[in-house]
Amino acid sequence: MTFYFRCCLLVFLCVKVSGISAQQFTLTGKVTEVKGSIVPFVSVYVNTTTQGTSSNVDGQYKLSLPAGRIELLFTAVGYDDRKVIVTMKENTTLDIVLAPKIFTLNDVIIKSSNINRADNIIKKVIEKRKTYLNEIEAFSCEVYTKAMQKLLNAPKKFFGRDVAAILELDSNRQGVIYLSETESKLDFKQRDKIREVMISSKIAGDDNGFSFNKASDLSVNFYNNVLFEDKLCVRGFVSPVADNAFSYYKYKFLGTSEEDGKTISKIQVIPKRKNLPAFSGIIYIVNDSWRISAVNLFITKENGIELIDTLTVQQKLIEVGDVYVPQSIQFSIAGKLFGFKFSGYVMGVYKNYNVKPTFNKGFFSNEILKIERSSNKKDPFYWEKNRSVPLTIEERDNYKRKDSVTALKSSQRYLDSVDQVKNRFNLAQILVTPYVHYRSYNRKSVTYDPVATSVFFNTVEGLALKYAVNWRQGFEDGRYYTIKPEVRYGFANERFNANIKSRYLFDASRNGSIAVGFGSEVANLNSNQQTNLLQNTINTLVFGKNVAKFYERRFFNIEASREFAPSFEVKISADYARRNALTNSNFTNFRKETDFTSNNPFEPTDENSLLFPKHKALVVSGMLAYTVAQKYITRPDGRFYIESDYPRIELNYKRGLKGVFGSSVDYDFISMEIYQKKLHFGMLGKSSILLGAGKFLTTKSLNYPDWKHFRANQSIVFDSDERNFQFLDFYIFNTTKQYFEAHFQHNFGSFFVSKIPLLRKLKLEEIIGYAYLSSPEKRNYNEFYFGVKRLNFRVHYGYAYDTDILIKKGFKFSYGFNL
Repeated sequence: MTFYFRCCLLVFLCVKVSGISAQQFTLTGKVTEVKGSIVPFVSVYVNTTTQGTSSNVDGQYKLSLPAGRIELLFTAVGYDDRKVIVTMKENTTLDIVLAPKIFTLNDVIIKSSNINRADNIIKKVIEKRKTYLNEIEAFSCEVYTKAMQKLLNAPKKFFGRDVAAILELDSNRQGVIYLSETESKLDFKQRDKIREVMISSKIAGDDNGFSFNKASDLSVNFYNNVLFEDKLCVRGFVSPVADNAFSYYKYKFLGTSEEDGKTISKIQVIPKRKNLPAFSGIIYIVNDSWRISAVNLFITKENGIELIDTLTVQQKLIEVGDVYVPQSIQFSIAGKLFGFKFSGYVMGVYKNYNVKPTFNKGFFSNEILKIERSSNKKDPFYWEKNRSVPLTIEERDNYKRKDSVTALKSSQRYLDSVDQVKNRFNLAQILVTPYVHYRSYNRKSVTYDPVATSVFFNTVEGLALKYAVNWRQGFEDGRYYTIKPEVRYGFANERFNANIKSRYLFDASRNGSIAVGFGSEVANLNSNQQTNLLQNTINTLVFGKNVAKFYERRFFNIEASREFAPSFEVKISADYARRNALTNSNFTNFRKETDFTSNNPFEPTDENSLLFPKHKALVVSGMLAYTVAQKYITRPDGRFYIESDYPRIELNYKRGLKGVFGSSVDYDFISMEIYQKKLHFGMLGKSSILLGAGKFLTTKSLNYPDWKHFRANQSIVFDSDERNFQFLDFYIFNTTKQYFEAHFQHNFGSFFVSKIPLLRKLKLEEIIGYAYLSSPEKRNYNEFYFGVKRLNFRVHYGYAYDTDILIKKGFKFSYGFNL
């Protein structure tokens, strides 16, 4: 017993001693400048290491340190570095005062000389740009992120909804609307290989949610020629040290200072014209090595950013070994949109770098972020201990207020009270936008179609009504199912149709779903349905052209889809229908002259001509799609894809089965399509491209709905999908044989318009495009068009040629949200 007791005592003493040696204490404090003003976003590091933190916007910092004597380094853009030795025996408070960095001009006093000196320094940086862009082959580090957005003012109502009630604002319609923190492990390797694992995530007021913060989103490298390409605007913004920077910037030398034996030059960067896609602010350069050590730059809406007024970027770099890596970065935004005035910031603090990591083969994949299932289960004590950047008073109050009612928010009583506000019926809302009735506690919602899109007109049905209600049931693990009944009635032809369609997402992680539908409907003869009911109504009543043609079908279909590997999607379906051709019933419009044609596109003057006889058709089809190098995020509630910069390849096969359930169709069709939505060309904008080809292998028996239909257009008001033909007839040039098509569209992103003083304020983006089709029905068909767009509105003028003969030209208008 004595021996056992001594062994236990020895083990206890060893654990106790090791616990003391590893004991951590907390150092807190506030950083101010000489005059007492706070200094935000100060980097606080254990000197000669990458272990550290950053102060918050109120200058407060917190750092966990082991017992003993430690040298700390306080560094901030525009201030002298300060080294302080602290002895940690207990939790300690240490306030720090930083002196503004004095940049001396030495004997350079002539303004023009200052400018020349700045130019010489920037030229040397540009000479080293490619070297420093690629000098770090790989690294690993830990990243803490924090994002906060708040409303400074908001309208009382938005689409009939009480804004303050929905967003939980105060009586002045102000408040924090998003506050989140994360901790991640980030690995990087050249050629854009990234792997991030989010180990902790916190969102104010949401214990079950996962943060939208991504450490990789904060990665910005000013050695790149163009930054934020196709994010804040189409073209992006030219770096102050880009190869062509002198075409966009002028520079002013503001002086030098000494920092750890290195001479740092302070350079002011100024756009040559205020409307250029260029930054303003300060960039700090290490002399002799000609590296960037820090930046404090901003861009405004005058430089071309969309949706916000100002973006400020502050980045501090740190030397690790013989390379420089980000130490901290902050993005601050401010703006006003639709009456909402807002501001906010996103910050990242990097620590514990390894700039020579070893990665096993297969370590990197297209999964750029994995969020651990337990990441949102960290308690407040964990965050108090591990939070790299202290909360401000405003942020702490926001957490306290929202987290204190988290349990209440999940209760049926609370959710019902919130739903009562959200579910308030508003006549203006139901006329223009869908009306959604929520049952949040049960994860249910019912969406009612708006009246504006439910009433329409065409020459087959006359004045008609189509109304649908979509009922959705969600589950905690991301699964859901929807049931959507729909009714449609034409007052001229007195035909009533009704159907029910449902979908069940059974595997959120692989986007696995099954869909079933049955009933009757009026369908467009072109299966791509390139004109919607509202557009067709406008074309019919206003312009006197009934471009859309319809038929009726009574159907039953089933479809299943699932990813069998990331970016690989497979879909199979079966559709059984009794098809019935229709004729015109109404010829009314707002004009005296009409160009109405029959509902049979091949017999435009014969109103009684039927396009096809009544028949039954059973068609089975399969689709296999792969998006090259598509990045994705894995969350516990599913897999979410990032829009790819590489092509999507899609293979399709269709088979008409004759004799099964009375089906009279018998054919085989195969096609392939390669589509890339975004090809970036820096300051010249972006392009999209599509190549498609297909062939009917057999055509023993088929009817017009089985033909290969193209994404055509005859409407003046049109769908702006860049894969569409702009002048091709919807119906008569579809094929039962083989085809090849190509589409190209380029958006210059205001490259030319921004140079015209009277037009640049409109922020119009220039569009050009080309389309080609070759098939037995339409050989060597070409289209060219050019125009402008702004947000979701677009107008262009185009020409269509049949071989070398001009056959159509004119304006087209669009209100779609495409390229």
